[in-house]
Amino acid sequence: MRLSFHGAARGVTGSCHLIDCAGTRVLVDCGLFQGSRDLAEDNAEPFGFEPESIDVVLLTHAHLDHCGRLPLLTKRGFRGEIITTAATRELTRLVLLDSARLHEEEAERLSRRRTRRRGGEEGVQPLYSVVDAMNCLDFFGLPAAYDRPLDVAPGIRATFIDAGHILGSASIVLELSEGGIERRVTMSGDVGNAGRPLLRSPTQPPQSDVVVMETTYGDRDHRPFAASIEELYRAIEETFRRGGNVIIPTFALERAQELLYYLHKAVVMSDRLQRSIQVFLDSPMAISATDIFRRHPDCLSQEAADMFREHDPFAVPGLHLTRESAESMAINRVRGGAIIMAGSGMATGGRVRHHLKHNLWRADAGVIFVGFAAAGTLARQIVDGVNPVRILGEEIPVKARVHTIGGFSAHAGQSELLAWHEAAQAERTFLVHGEEKTMGTFASLLFGTEAVMPKLGDSFEL
Repeated sequence: MRLSFHGAARGVTGSCHLIDCAGTRVLVDCGLFQGSRDLAEDNAEPFGFEPESIDVVLLTHAHLDHCGRLPLLTKRGFRGEIITTAATRELTRLVLLDSARLHEEEAERLSRRRTRRRGGEEGVQPLYSVVDAMNCLDFFGLPAAYDRPLDVAPGIRATFIDAGHILGSASIVLELSEGGIERRVTMSGDVGNAGRPLLRSPTQPPQSDVVVMETTYGDRDHRPFAASIEELYRAIEETFRRGGNVIIPTFALERAQELLYYLHKAVVMSDRLQRSIQVFLDSPMAISATDIFRRHPDCLSQEAADMFREHDPFAVPGLHLTRESAESMAINRVRGGAIIMAGSGMATGGRVRHHLKHNLWRADAGVIFVGFAAAGTLARQIVDGVNPVRILGEEIPVKARVHTIGGFSAHAGQSELLAWHEAAQAERTFLVHGEEKTMGTFASLLFGTEAVMPKLGDSFEL
């Protein structure tokens, strides 16, 4: 038995871990590297293993940094089966098709630029195309159900348990057997923040010999959630008093739906915000993801499921769902009093860059970040105070009021991660999916386990 690391090793993105057991090769996640240009270029590099040698992919959830290189895997020769939950399968289809479209658009843009500069040079090819993404979806097998063991191959059994991170997300418990040796290995995926309104809290892992564990917020706890909601409302109210628009770079999965839920509460149930406000959900993917939420009450908390039976908690008065590009561009004619939610959450692409370009230079505007911003992203630059910032080829001064509200994170904070780890009682813990300094802080808090911080390409006997 061997475990090797091919992404999210001393970094936050690109989750990809390989298990060799009893003649079968199982890949857990196959995500995109996100952030700086150097990281983006890493996506086109070899995986560190031969794609055609992989028998099965187990997918923890539909975020791009966990599923985003699956089309490349199949393009380069993978012909096995991809196993995940039903909700993750639906969301992954949405995410991969959107990602492929963005890769195609970026390749076309770079090709035009090179042609203008050098003339007649061969065009830039996308990392993968929409056709590649469609082909990848053919390899998804029957969905996994929470808490039901699944025989993946002789000597390998997998159980998906609710990670409480986004709709359909899972931690995966692997029971491995080879040559008379048995090991239980639990892959955390991304562990969710407990006590949120829409999803159930994460399921605690069973006792495990080995844990592969995310550490995104391993160095700190989030502020209390109620205080974060209050800060959101105040930031909106202050921006409206100045006469500006509120721009919220929004992750399409979970964060957009959670924001709609709390805006609905503020307008419909408490009159905290006026019914006359305009709310734009300017993300075709977030709009479709919201529909998928409605189709999977089995993944929701009891409170949310009960609410859906009474009324739609995403139906905010004054809500505009903008799928078409022309509708998105028209939003920029709105000079004030609007909440504009658009992707991507780290402002690395998507429509939010256009809204930032039109509003970031305005002193009356407000920009609210409600999620993690990886190093090298536009969101991180703005949060860190870089001024001006470069958006769509232009230098844009930052005059808007910038708010960073950490309590909305879909990731567990330090205390919750420690409690999750304690439940596993692992002899050996591999720390992944975190910045190196954060991992070191979290490792110093672990006792009774051998804590390892693997580097990209490292391989370990189990």
